[in-house]
Amino acid sequence: MRNLINFLFRYSAWILFITYTVASCVLLFRNSPYQHHVFLTSANSVVSGVYSASSSVTAYFNLKGINEDLQRRNTDLELEVLNLKRTIDFYREKEYADSVPVDSSLQRYSFITAHVINNTITKSHNYITLNKGTEDGLRPEMGVVDQNGVVGIVNVVGPHSARVISLLNPFLRLSCKVKGHNHVGSLVWQGNDYTYAILEELPRHAEFQNGDTIVTSGYSTVFPEGVPVGVVEEGMKEHDENFYALKVRLFTDFATLSTVRVIRDEMTDEINDLEKNTIQPTKKP
Repeated sequence: MRNLINFLFRYSAWILFITYTVASCVLLFRNSPYQHHVFLTSANSVVSGVYSASSSVTAYFNLKGINEDLQRRNTDLELEVLNLKRTIDFYREKEYADSVPVDSSLQRYSFITAHVINNTITKSHNYITLNKGTEDGLRPEMGVVDQNGVVGIVNVVGPHSARVISLLNPFLRLSCKVKGHNHVGSLVWQGNDYTYAILEELPRHAEFQNGDTIVTSGYSTVFPEGVPVGVVEEGMKEHDENFYALKVRLFTDFATLSTVRVIRDEMTDEINDLEKNTIQPTKKP
């Protein structure tokens, strides 16, 4: 109690000054309309500033939660977009497969639609990567075509992807013939222009004209007979005078390759087993 009395005596002048100041301000702002308006305006400005600062501080500390919520929403949206893309691709593939008529003589063949995810056309040996693999039914030695013609042959297959030897690869030699004729040659890419290939080893007596269509011969289980390959631009003599070589403009535009079909031959295993087995002659009784 003594300390309180000593404190009041020591600071009595300041306490009296503050009391008179507060009383004066109250009387001034209460009885004068103009001063009252100025006080309220200033007070509102101060309060607004305090609230704004408080809101900024609160928002800053809430940023982490807001960011996490945005990340969750973005993840949900990305998953939704991916699901929509898969649905669209599924219906596109179905429409693409249903839009290509299959001749009744080719009923032993079926098709697996795939998308090109990598493709080269400027290298000396070109390959194509597809987004389908063994889980989709793909395996090596399956032919690949698009809506225009031959694309290549599957040679390496993973669970979800496959590599295709492009027709633009000297390692691939394709058995072909002039449409309407039975003379067979080997189509090979010369490594110069991705729009042309050469049909070699065509017999000298084979008949052809510029503009004739080149198709697959059907002498394998890779491609059925009659799949379009290209059109004859001109004939050339080979070193061996007994054979012709034809310059063929390819139907497939490898620069814009997107959707392809992989050919599945239901008789592949049967034919391969038959060709591997040697028929033993029957003994005479």
